[in-house]
Amino acid sequence: MSVQKGSISIHTENIFPIIKKWLYSDKDIFIRELISNGCDAVSKYKRLVSLGEANDDGENKYKITVSIDKEEGTLCFTDNGIGMTEEEVEKYINQVAFSGAEDFFNKYKDKMEEANDIIGHFGLGFYSSFMVSKKVQIDTMSYVENAEPVRWVSEDGLEYEISKSDTRTGRGTSITLYLDDDSKEFLNEYEVRTVIEKYCSFLPVEIYLEASDKDENDNSELEVKPLNDVNPLWLKSPKDCTDEEYKDFYRKVFNSFDEPLFWIHLNVDYPFNLKGILYFPKLNNEFELVEGKVKLYNNQVFVADNIKEVIPVFLLLLKGVIDCPDLPLNVSRSFLQNDRDVSKISKHIVKKVADKLKSLFNNEREEYNKFWDDIQVFIKFGCLKDEGFYEKIKDYILFKDIEGNHITLNDYKEVSKEKHENKVFYISDEKQQSQYIKLFKDYGLNAIVLDSSIDNHFISFMEYKEAGTSFNRIDSDISDVLKNKEESSMEDEDKNQLKDLFKSISEGKIKEYSVESLKNEEIPAMILVSEHTRRMMEMQSRFAGMDLGMNLQEEKTLVINEKNPIIQKILSLKDNEEKKENIDLICNQIIDLALLSNKELKPEELESFIQRSNKLMGIVISL
Repeated sequence: MSVQKGSISIHTENIFPIIKKWLYSDKDIFIRELISNGCDAVSKYKRLVSLGEANDDGENKYKITVSIDKEEGTLCFTDNGIGMTEEEVEKYINQVAFSGAEDFFNKYKDKMEEANDIIGHFGLGFYSSFMVSKKVQIDTMSYVENAEPVRWVSEDGLEYEISKSDTRTGRGTSITLYLDDDSKEFLNEYEVRTVIEKYCSFLPVEIYLEASDKDENDNSELEVKPLNDVNPLWLKSPKDCTDEEYKDFYRKVFNSFDEPLFWIHLNVDYPFNLKGILYFPKLNNEFELVEGKVKLYNNQVFVADNIKEVIPVFLLLLKGVIDCPDLPLNVSRSFLQNDRDVSKISKHIVKKVADKLKSLFNNEREEYNKFWDDIQVFIKFGCLKDEGFYEKIKDYILFKDIEGNHITLNDYKEVSKEKHENKVFYISDEKQQSQYIKLFKDYGLNAIVLDSSIDNHFISFMEYKEAGTSFNRIDSDISDVLKNKEESSMEDEDKNQLKDLFKSISEGKIKEYSVESLKNEEIPAMILVSEHTRRMMEMQSRFAGMDLGMNLQEEKTLVINEKNPIIQKILSLKDNEEKKENIDLICNQIIDLALLSNKELKPEELESFIQRSNKLMGIVISL
């Protein structure tokens, strides 16, 4: 073979700035590209063997070896795949952006069941090597009988030299990178191993790493294992996978010692090719949701984490892997946003998640109930982000009630409709609202717990979706529910006098006053908080620092219980001037006790409450 020189045919003007600054935003991506090309070459050869177009030469196994030579400053990628002839080097290497995989597929497409067996594109992927190299050398030998080994060398990616290789003696290709001074980190074994494990952990050809600086005195013979798993779990049929395999895979991929709650195995062949596993992780608190990670693969080659153009935003709160060969390895996000197939893939993933939740609800309700506290924020967030998801799972959304049971909204409405029609009462703080919860239990009423940070938004969303349904906090508008159905025994004049008395000493703490006959005679008074103004205040606080034109204060109503003995005694003594000071003390105490049952008192209010309590105890002890 004579030595020949020439200029590389570049089909795109200024291709290398594009490669370095646009196509490959991460410098380490060249490792993924070169290993993918090696995998591609092996896949091609295996396919030819299966088609009878090539003979299996009896090599022990197909593999890719990455070799580090610190002394020479080189990083070498070697495969025992199809190899190339001199003509193929001219065609696939010297003509940038000419896809060898595409050409191979076109030649054998009538004999191949799936094009997706071919991963790489011998073209731009190879030229990513010039991101880190001052010189690149290819030594390759085709599988074709009597083929000569070929060497291709280029120092700038524009000029090249082709000659006979004196190092390649068998089928396959070696690509040697003479690294730039500013890329010497890729001579570090740990660095290279980390990149390989990041991008190539599940490639279908075994990958080995060799380093020239191993301790020469280390005579221990350890079994050399590949860095990757060539048969990842998502490629198996779900019926062939055990629970323990799913858990092991989860621990391995996400370096987690916890077990997932449950998982969804995606296995689609039509109308697009999609495989993967999505895990619902167990959370210690809702803030851990930000730690979700869904890894996107293309034919077992890692592409990126959390690509929201392919995977709906709310599903990124989960952990999992999605392998979609129909998506290109390198593509702009604007392309993904406008691609119809991507939209179909995204919708299908949402559907599969909804189907899994429905199946758990219908077939494993007890387990589903146990999972609910961990998955409820994810479900609610999904509904807020995707109304289509809500429509699919609305009948399987659970709420915990005051008895600790998990019920649906329809369950709640069915039991409660005769008592308070379409009102849904809820609890935002079980500890703070314990008095109201006790009242509800005493009267055979129910309420649901909505105490996560997302519930304020979710309540408004549910009212919008469920027309006619209103959500009311348990301390908002319950007077009708708790009233004694018997007619009031107190005259209107007495009621007005009571209201005026409490109003005169409340110091503006309370806006409205009401005298009612409550079923529980032990309660002298209780606080109701306007649902509307409270929500407006919460919205205002979320937009802290913005002038929304609102000057709101929480509207409280003091419900005075005319059946309570203390209230009746106060009414009987209201005109007794000698008892006025004590009556004022007791009325103030009743107001603060009602406020304290609803919300923590401010420091100055609490101090007055304590002083008043001490004074009242002094009066009692002196009697």
